[in-house]
Amino acid sequence: MIKTDVLIIGSGIGGLTTAIKIAEKMPELKITILTKTNEEESNTRYAQGGVAAVWNKEEDSYQKHLEDTLDAGDGLCNEDIVNIVVNEGPERVQEIIDWGARFDKNAAEKYDLGREGGHSENRILHYKDLTGWEIQRTLLAKAEVLNLDIQEHYFAVDLITQHHLGYNITRLTPGITCYGAHVLNKHTGKMETILSRMTILATGGAGQVYRNTTNPVIASGDGISMLYRAKGHIENMEFIQFHPTALFNPAGENPVFLVSEAVRGYGGILKTRDGKEFMEKYDPRKSLAPRDIVARAIDNEMKLNGEECMFLDCRHLDKEGFLAHFPTIYEKCKSIGVDPMEDMIPVVPACHYVCGGIKVDDIGRSSLYNLYACGECTCTGLHGANRLASNSLLEALVFADRIAQDVVQNLSGVLFAEGIPEWNATSTTDPKEMVLITQSLKELKEIMSSYVGIVRSNVRLKRALDRMFLLYNETEGLYNTTTISPQLCELRNLITIGYLITRSASMRHESRGLHYTTDYPVKKPFIQDSIL
Repeated sequence: MIKTDVLIIGSGIGGLTTAIKIAEKMPELKITILTKTNEEESNTRYAQGGVAAVWNKEEDSYQKHLEDTLDAGDGLCNEDIVNIVVNEGPERVQEIIDWGARFDKNAAEKYDLGREGGHSENRILHYKDLTGWEIQRTLLAKAEVLNLDIQEHYFAVDLITQHHLGYNITRLTPGITCYGAHVLNKHTGKMETILSRMTILATGGAGQVYRNTTNPVIASGDGISMLYRAKGHIENMEFIQFHPTALFNPAGENPVFLVSEAVRGYGGILKTRDGKEFMEKYDPRKSLAPRDIVARAIDNEMKLNGEECMFLDCRHLDKEGFLAHFPTIYEKCKSIGVDPMEDMIPVVPACHYVCGGIKVDDIGRSSLYNLYACGECTCTGLHGANRLASNSLLEALVFADRIAQDVVQNLSGVLFAEGIPEWNATSTTDPKEMVLITQSLKELKEIMSSYVGIVRSNVRLKRALDRMFLLYNETEGLYNTTTISPQLCELRNLITIGYLITRSASMRHESRGLHYTTDYPVKKPFIQDSIL
């Protein structure tokens, strides 16, 4: 049985920043960071656009950033949280600059601030179209200097609570406490028990629940699912952000390639195949409207025109400037036979971001004692019903700092749990047919994409729940009778995510933000978060 003072599950911006900050304040602690693949692979790495922060205070202001965030969130943001993130954000960004992040500068050696949909000012700090990669590089370099313990290829399976001591735990049980996690060592194929005094979930998103997603294959909602199984509180899972402009590739890809919103901020214009603009029909901000509006508009135009995609026109933009800002996007388009300077870029909406997740307070504390959560796996109240572009990296930086401060302040009063049993794998056998797992995953993705996508209805949601119930029973049967594998655990987690999204969507009898239903197309004056 392994013991560590602080266990951090996830090695993206949330997990690494939290670990770095704790280690700087308390270098004597044992801090263990788990990642289920290698340390470079995370949702953070795939963030293209940048990190939003009020930087040019002569033209921008905290109030403007706050108002833009509240407007995008469509009435469901927690204004206190928005204030915290907007006001503390610039200092947190300055810290990663001090750690070595190389955001782009202009000829005057000032930061080249970009603009994205829903923002009233240019406030996006970026590194070309690889901002997430640059931030991940910076954090890993800082972690190496601090000699942090990053354990690769460890898959967290379940959180350890009083349930493992023989107590009957329900969602109404007071004082549920996290004591660590059962994890699968992918090197050995064996389950291990890690006890921790405090645990932090920073497991990223869940985009792989949909057929088309910009998320990497690791984005299977592990943290949210583990917390739900541990009887913790989950909130607002119906709000799934579909990025309006993923690159349409007839050959198919997983994940699909993201054409950053910054391209529209730079001047790209959405058009139909015959070159007609259409966004003015949906919003006065046209191609720079918030993502929920743009994604629904593209989806509607595709249906009206019987097309597989819409198009982003960049042919009028300066080639040298486009190549300087978006070299990766340019090369990717060229690789499928599209020259953005001569051809319109074919785009289609794709699942991109989960705005709901583990319900946390303003310090990142979950409903379980000694368990924090940070990043996309959480619901802090910042995003509300729709995330404002480039606010996610900012949120992770701010909450990582707050979590680290709370851990440092309170860790001395927390002891390791006693009497936790090792993982029991008796009466299980190796799976006979992997096709049972792979086919169930395909079925789940089809169910979610067809019935719980950009546009929903009561009939579609019921059909999705009915079919997922069958998948759940089949998968739990496999889980209880066969040895643990990463593929089976990911399937189990994604089915949980699919259920949470669909159940939350069926509870919201209105259309708001990212949740649009044909049965309730109008927003209600009464606003209520959905908590499961």
